[in-house]
Amino acid sequence: MAKGDKINFSTPSGFPEFLPSEKRLELHLLDIIRRVFESYGFTPIETPAVERLEVLQAKGNQGDNIIYGIDPILPPNRQAERDKSGETGSESRALKFDQTVPLAAYIARHLNELIFPFARYQTDVVFRGERAKDGRFRQFRQCDIDVVARRELSLLYDAQMPAIITEIFEAINIGDFLIRINNRKVLTGFFKSVGIAENQIKSCIGIVDTLEKIGESKVKQDLEKEGILEEQAQKIIEFIKINGSVDEVLDKLKHLAQNLPETEQLSLGITELETVITGVRNLGVAENRFCIDLSIARGLDYYTGTVYETTLLGHEALGSICSGGRYEELVGVFLGEKMPGVGISIGLTRLISRLLKAGILNTLAATPAQVMVVNMQEDLMPTYLKVSQNLRQAGINVITNFDKRPLGKQFQLADKQGIQFCVIIGSEEAAAQKSSLKDLKTGEQVEVLLENLAGEIKRRLT
Repeated sequence: MAKGDKINFSTPSGFPEFLPSEKRLELHLLDIIRRVFESYGFTPIETPAVERLEVLQAKGNQGDNIIYGIDPILPPNRQAERDKSGETGSESRALKFDQTVPLAAYIARHLNELIFPFARYQTDVVFRGERAKDGRFRQFRQCDIDVVARRELSLLYDAQMPAIITEIFEAINIGDFLIRINNRKVLTGFFKSVGIAENQIKSCIGIVDTLEKIGESKVKQDLEKEGILEEQAQKIIEFIKINGSVDEVLDKLKHLAQNLPETEQLSLGITELETVITGVRNLGVAENRFCIDLSIARGLDYYTGTVYETTLLGHEALGSICSGGRYEELVGVFLGEKMPGVGISIGLTRLISRLLKAGILNTLAATPAQVMVVNMQEDLMPTYLKVSQNLRQAGINVITNFDKRPLGKQFQLADKQGIQFCVIIGSEEAAAQKSSLKDLKTGEQVEVLLENLAGEIKRRLT
């Protein structure tokens, strides 16, 4: 860089950067999510940001979204270190694009150290080589839970997922939402029963999954482009449009299965779906929080059974705010044995961005401090420090103002940061072991003994 050239310090496209008020909101939501996850017995883990490329491409490829070429850049005098390590070229590693595929590799690496069923949660950052635009990021935080078992995994784990989703979004208080549930076996079984060839089912599922984005007529066109007959495409459209209450949809599916050929997989999917719905009800999830939606497919290759998408009612354009499903073969790719799993994911960075823009969530105050001890005179700083420490020991977050400035300016500084209370101690108050406590929200100012100060602030905070 030539002398005098300006450095471009703008944020790289697609990589978010939070102001303090935004980051505090993220941490607040993470705390809610973590508490709910742990209340169901999920335990935290962390996997590397970088994985071997062959791991990430093992199942459900996502090749278009992988950020490639993550390799240490070593100076010439240290290149021998990489050669000795056995690493190959620069595209042998990449940034992880989700948490599920790395989880499968994690289980394979630690198989003999884990207890099964293994229930874990992760709130890590993931990376996707997407075109950066509003609400879409190349780096974002995902909050995932998965349960993985050896050989068999109860469908009641599938039923737990809507209960967990409900608790999280009710605690966040984002308004009315709907968890839409389906089973991939229902879809694939129906496709087979109407004569769709095995090698066409994957593309059919991918097309059905785009229904909300492209509409019914375009879905039909795309099915026909894939070689699906017009009559078959119409049957698929009619099938995924089946609606009604949960019980009505189940009844319609059972009746349909009785009148179609080759319905073994369809019937199995219906049975699994009914078992999950019963479990969801037994877990106390309100009927208005979930439904059966036969258009929910989840495009990723590894889903094989139950699938979920959650929609914020009145804000459907935001898309799914939590999704997931059951997979049977993902972990087995690495181990060669059946290890079924089920999980859900909340793309927290995307969710916060969308909800803030829609006015559904608001940022928090820029600081966690609840109190500012103002600086009336420099010689009383030992008193201010002692009072501040006493308040902190009582569990109150405190900023001590070390800079001497006009009292009104200190009030403005506190108010700008969202701090509610200011503690004012001059020479007279210090001599009498008292303080003035000013509430910046109400403008009220009261005199309080220093020994009672923490209790008075706590009383007013609640």
